[in-house]
Amino acid sequence: MKFFNTRLFLFLCILGIFTSNLFSQEVINVISLAPAPLYNDPIYDGAADPILIWNREEQSWWMLYTARRANMPTVGVSAYYGNNIGVASSENHGHTWIFRGYLDLEFEKGWNTFWAPEVVYENGIYHMYVAYIRGVRNYWGGKSTIMHFTSKNLWDWVYEEPLVLSSGRVIDATLYKLDNGSWRIWHKDDAKGGITMMSESNDLKNWKTTDNPTIGGGAHEGPKVFKYKDYYWMLTDEWHGLRVYRSDDLDTWKKQGLILDVASNRDLDRPTGAHGDVLTFKDRAYVFYFTHPGRDKHSDTKPSNSFYENHRTSIQVAPLIFEDGTLKAPRDKPFDFMLPDGN
Repeated sequence: MKFFNTRLFLFLCILGIFTSNLFSQEVINVISLAPAPLYNDPIYDGAADPILIWNREEQSWWMLYTARRANMPTVGVSAYYGNNIGVASSENHGHTWIFRGYLDLEFEKGWNTFWAPEVVYENGIYHMYVAYIRGVRNYWGGKSTIMHFTSKNLWDWVYEEPLVLSSGRVIDATLYKLDNGSWRIWHKDDAKGGITMMSESNDLKNWKTTDNPTIGGGAHEGPKVFKYKDYYWMLTDEWHGLRVYRSDDLDTWKKQGLILDVASNRDLDRPTGAHGDVLTFKDRAYVFYFTHPGRDKHSDTKPSNSFYENHRTSIQVAPLIFEDGTLKAPRDKPFDFMLPDGN
């Protein structure tokens, strides 16, 4: 009997190790899969225009975004004005996000509007470039300026100055550092029909603007510039998906196809993707974007919907795949997703 009990004990131990390994592998596989949605603002449920940056002080990933007030019925388009910049952080490689609050960026009296932040890190300082409109409107319009703020911790921001760019109606900045140490900024210019213009700087403060559009043609917004697979890329938001452009030199851009232009079967990942950010890690790249899950088309509200259903937004992530000389973003199938520490 004692011998039998010993053999039974050993058998159970081996079985336990085997099943534990299987279970652990399942857990690892599940943990590495991209969540959908990636994030929803828990206060207003209107997170849009996300950008991600590694917080060197907290050693965690931070997401900054336009905090629209989707669950507060308002007149006209008032929910899109008077917005703060929201903050969420992740300490598990981007798989779960915790709402941290809204940034205090007010530099003049009143209730004002902040849209679409961009943040870069240079010589120990974070630089934010965020669209600013004085006051709150219930109709589209108003003078818009890209404002420059600096911070040492991503929490406490010092107002620096407005950028003098191609006009007095500019929004949606994206920055890229050149090999020679200078910087370029691309932005939407509503005074020129909603096209993309570019300026260059040696100090992130004083900008020399080019006269010719970088991306002309039909109106668009939310440019994002990055390098991946030995090419430079720009994504722009055409309100029915993101347009892809490719360049060899950051000067001449070749128009490619659309990504995120077809609704996904994932939770809240419809109808199309809007105003994206991109992170690249050697052979991997991810695009972060927002959706209007209550709508059939991105820009069209549905009369049968409540205000909340029409205006709520969701942050999502998809893989960027280099294929046939361009980028694709398949997101219906499960894919591995992990943001490595320190970028």
